[in-house]
Amino acid sequence: MDTSQGTFPRAFPVTDAADIPDEVQVLIAGGGPSGLFLALDLASRGVASTVVEPRTGVDHTRPRAKTTNARTMTHLRRLGLAGALRDASPLPVDYAQDVIFCTGLTGPAAHELRRFRNAFQLVPGRYGPQPEGGQQVPQPVLEEVLRAAVDSHPLVTFVTGWSVSGVHEAGDTARAAHTAVVSNGTSAAARTIAAEYVIGADGGSSAVRRSLGIRLEGGSAALSNISILFRSESLAPAITLDPAVQYWVVGSGTSGMVGPMDLDGTWWAIVQGVDPSVTVSTEDAGAMVRALVGAEVDIEVLATDPWTARMLLAPDYSRGTIFLVGDAAHLNPPWGGHGFNTCIGDAANLAWKLAATINGWGGPALLASYGQERRPVADRTIGDAARNGKALAYHFADPELAVSGPAGDAARHTAREALAVKQSEFDSLGLVLGYAYTGSPLVVPDGLPVPPEDPIHYVPSASPGALLPHAWLAESFSLYSALGPGFTLLADAGALGGVPADEAFAPVVEAAARQGIPVTVAAVGPSGDGTRLSELWAADAVLVRPDQHVAWRGNSAAAAAAALSVAAGRLPRLPQEAAASGTAHLPVTEIPAADFPAPEFPARSTRVDAVIP
Repeated sequence: MDTSQGTFPRAFPVTDAADIPDEVQVLIAGGGPSGLFLALDLASRGVASTVVEPRTGVDHTRPRAKTTNARTMTHLRRLGLAGALRDASPLPVDYAQDVIFCTGLTGPAAHELRRFRNAFQLVPGRYGPQPEGGQQVPQPVLEEVLRAAVDSHPLVTFVTGWSVSGVHEAGDTARAAHTAVVSNGTSAAARTIAAEYVIGADGGSSAVRRSLGIRLEGGSAALSNISILFRSESLAPAITLDPAVQYWVVGSGTSGMVGPMDLDGTWWAIVQGVDPSVTVSTEDAGAMVRALVGAEVDIEVLATDPWTARMLLAPDYSRGTIFLVGDAAHLNPPWGGHGFNTCIGDAANLAWKLAATINGWGGPALLASYGQERRPVADRTIGDAARNGKALAYHFADPELAVSGPAGDAARHTAREALAVKQSEFDSLGLVLGYAYTGSPLVVPDGLPVPPEDPIHYVPSASPGALLPHAWLAESFSLYSALGPGFTLLADAGALGGVPADEAFAPVVEAAARQGIPVTVAAVGPSGDGTRLSELWAADAVLVRPDQHVAWRGNSAAAAAAALSVAAGRLPRLPQEAAASGTAHLPVTEIPAADFPAPEFPARSTRVDAVIP
């Protein structure tokens, strides 16, 4: 897929009203990261969509999210876009991978307090837990890459300069279309689009969500923050600390974060704990930055952006064939960089289920599982980010941190110990990779213990619902490269005794052909260090969903074939007790008996309740 059209930033024209289709199968309201990714993921599965986005261009003075984590990079890899994003990033991973807490950036008063290495899965070279490591890149650059890909794809219609202002739900008639009202700001130009499926990817003030009467529920932080984009020629050479992707400055006057946007003198800063009633001028913003870095360096303020962290979640993610993804369904505090990445996770989860339904092989339980699977992930992520929001830079401020002598040494030691509470913000692999759809109706439980949820520690597990544990095979071949676009039955090559995988698991192939479900069967392993994959999986085989999560694990080809129907939403899943015992409550011809293997921080700030319509 060619994403090299033109030079960033690139503006799209306002779509002519005559070019807006009257009827579509899939309408996506909002062309931000989640909407664009959803359209591209659907297109990769042969499903056309129309994206309606009010912005004709991307504002590069509002960088917002800056971290694309390893899981999102792996999603982009599926679409052939991970390399394009790395090439477009103005800050290569080799430049820096750490987050440093300090008392300033310049001069003798700049002391490093604590360092978090390889933050946000930033690892040069080959990464172990996923095929792709993280990438530090401003959200506008990501959007430009996605826009270029959308513009070049024949299955995506990209309508720019228009917005969805409301959706009228279809009646009870089978396959009746919803009606979306789109406008370019003038009532005379308003149009309607009939759509079988509508996806609200239109942000925190989602018109689609409002049309459904669904309200975001939760709270907001008591104090605000201000983001500052600036240029400085003298800052980089004045820094006396090691390179970092983020410097967290713990100052008694001004506290916050500073980081490089590129290697050409553009920087970003976030001043934390700002009174929301105070208006910050350009001169004020420059003074704040100088206070953070600790020197009178040249500062050209390019933009300021005040904001307040919000912890909000929709009680429902869908109604009928209307769905909410990304910020339309949840608003995360930015601490940890999970917000945008959670949005992409939503889109990836919905895309394969929607495509399966449209392509005719997805069962009735498939689309209903979207909110069941994704809402708990957002809830957990919001909770961890909110806890990190109670330990911001200013919470650790102490006037003695910057002084020399025993008093300063003691203060810095105390701060270093206290800053351990921030580990889950930067070393959060348990959140990024450790979420599992254990309770989903699309996975077949096996009764074996599952790893406990932990925001920091990730324990790779092939437990049904978990993300497929990654492994590098011989010659640096990623296990994920063996996955097909649909379901994949992976069998440990060492356990097959020379029998071809498609022969050993012929019931899976036959069940897939009978139901029209796309399945790839592959023998894999061992890993590059010689470990048999059955040791990693605790089973000889795993059935992997199109989104790379495990639907089933076991040793029986018949049980794998039955699990395929469950994973495709066609049949109810086996109860856990039945799965563990190998018995079933459905006819044996539909669900064969399974042959499963034997088991082998401090509150520092307040919040206000909020409900956003």
